[in-house]
Amino acid sequence: MSNSSSIRHFLLLALADTQQLQLLHFCLLLGISLAALLGNGLIISAVACGNHLHTPMFFFLLNLALSDLGSICTTVPKAMHNSLWNTRDISYTGCAAQLFFIMFFLSAQYFLLTIMCYDRYVSICKPLHYGTLLGSRACAHVAAAAWASAFLNALMHTANAFSLPLCHGNALGQFFCEMPQILKLSCSKSYLREIEVSLFSISVAVGCFVFIAFSYVQIFRAVLRIPSEQGRHKAFFTCLPHLAVVSLFLSTGFFAYLKPPSMSSPSLDLVVSVLYSVVPPVLNPLIYSLRNQELKATVWRLMTGWFQKH
Repeated sequence: MSNSSSIRHFLLLALADTQQLQLLHFCLLLGISLAALLGNGLIISAVACGNHLHTPMFFFLLNLALSDLGSICTTVPKAMHNSLWNTRDISYTGCAAQLFFIMFFLSAQYFLLTIMCYDRYVSICKPLHYGTLLGSRACAHVAAAAWASAFLNALMHTANAFSLPLCHGNALGQFFCEMPQILKLSCSKSYLREIEVSLFSISVAVGCFVFIAFSYVQIFRAVLRIPSEQGRHKAFFTCLPHLAVVSLFLSTGFFAYLKPPSMSSPSLDLVVSVLYSVVPPVLNPLIYSLRNQELKATVWRLMTGWFQKH
């Protein structure tokens, strides 16, 4: 038995129990992180350098790429360090910082995906009002609101989680400091405090989900009314990348944070956490660039220009 005042470090989940497997996990995590850095870095560079990409859709995509980079850089480097040096330790302050940043970047992703859904709704259902509703100033304001809301949400949960007395040791069943794992260490009575704090965040998350679902119902209704089959296909494939990203993020994130304790197991928790925190930063650049000719052309010009200089 221990309390939070006596805890100086936490023990993260070991990804493997042999040195060979640890080195394999290190190489795998290194490849994943490099792929995420390359993909999101190219999107950020393409949107920043391509004047023809200075539109609301690509502005929000740039912000999403920044949140992807932040989330992958929050969780993977420490896991790589632990695999390489055969350790499980993370300091108390390091765990608090990791929890804050992962919640900050994941919350920002969710809010940005909601805004991007609104962007698709306006472009398809209200195209004549697109420039008015999503001007440059409006885009900057809603993006700033998304980041500020994510900051406040992360600060509120991190401050509350680390003010709870921890009565069940310091071993976490995850390879990074995750909110459900911290709550498992807290005393049973104090656990209710985080549930009370979470009610507001859950209501906001559900509100965003309802907004996304309602928007896509309106979008699909508008697409089906387009007389041209080519026009319907173009409108549908404009929304398909966003819908794929939202589906992956929401299904894994909601399952990780809202699943009943009876369904929890170390292997299942590990797989789900990888799906919502590590996989999206790698897949999002691919999903958004595969069917976007403008983005692919700009990225290709950047890459060929760099190779020609070097």
